[in-house]
Amino acid sequence: MGHIFALALEDVFKALSDSSRRRLLDELFKHDGQTLGELEEHLPEMTRFGVMKHLRVLERAGLVTRQRVGREKLHYLNPVPIRRIFDRWTSKYARPFTHALADLKRSLEGDDEMDERRPKHVYEVYIRTTPEKLWQAITDASFTRQYFFQQAVESSWKVGGEYVHRAPDGAVKIEGKILEIEPPRRLVHTFACPYRDDTRNDRASRVTWTIERQGNVCKLTLVHDDFDGETATFNSVGKGWNPVLSGLKTLLETGSPLALGAA
Repeated sequence: MGHIFALALEDVFKALSDSSRRRLLDELFKHDGQTLGELEEHLPEMTRFGVMKHLRVLERAGLVTRQRVGREKLHYLNPVPIRRIFDRWTSKYARPFTHALADLKRSLEGDDEMDERRPKHVYEVYIRTTPEKLWQAITDASFTRQYFFQQAVESSWKVGGEYVHRAPDGAVKIEGKILEIEPPRRLVHTFACPYRDDTRNDRASRVTWTIERQGNVCKLTLVHDDFDGETATFNSVGKGWNPVLSGLKTLLETGSPLALGAA
């Protein structure tokens, strides 16, 4: 596994070594979900083929992921590989996180192609485990306490059932409802954050977990979308999903929690 991770590191460092590729990542950081044509405008001195070549390098490193929307393919920044590199050399010195992720809730009615162009967070991470074990880690409180900011997940795991995250003191940190559930492949739930002053009035958003088996590893794709623009919730969760997914990967692959730090 160490050799495989070393190869993944090489791809990330190679992708980041080029200034044009860093420029593309910077532009996706500013405005996620851009088409190839939109990204071309940020590199006017380069041909379309050149931009496509750089995007392929970024995709191979896992730094960029694509989502099809109608006839278009939108590109999203996937910061998980960078977070993994950061954790590798800093987690030893870090203190456990006590900050909370934002919470969950929303409705599927009214979705259309234009909704897909609204801000969203898209992440991909490859984990050496089975779909069944990954599903358990996402839905079992004894696991979520170890990587999800010490929060315990609660649900009946049935469509329409409540989805709740509780802090160690019993306070509800995340609440929502199950929209779709297909163990061990797909989970969709709403996401609302009423306990915080800045996010209390935001309409509930949506989180989709998709598990795909690829040989002896699983590809986990997490999409957090259906925001009404760049809301307080959108900005808040963008800082939270990286350590959650990194912690989930480390827990399943090593059996030990990842020591994440907060300043």
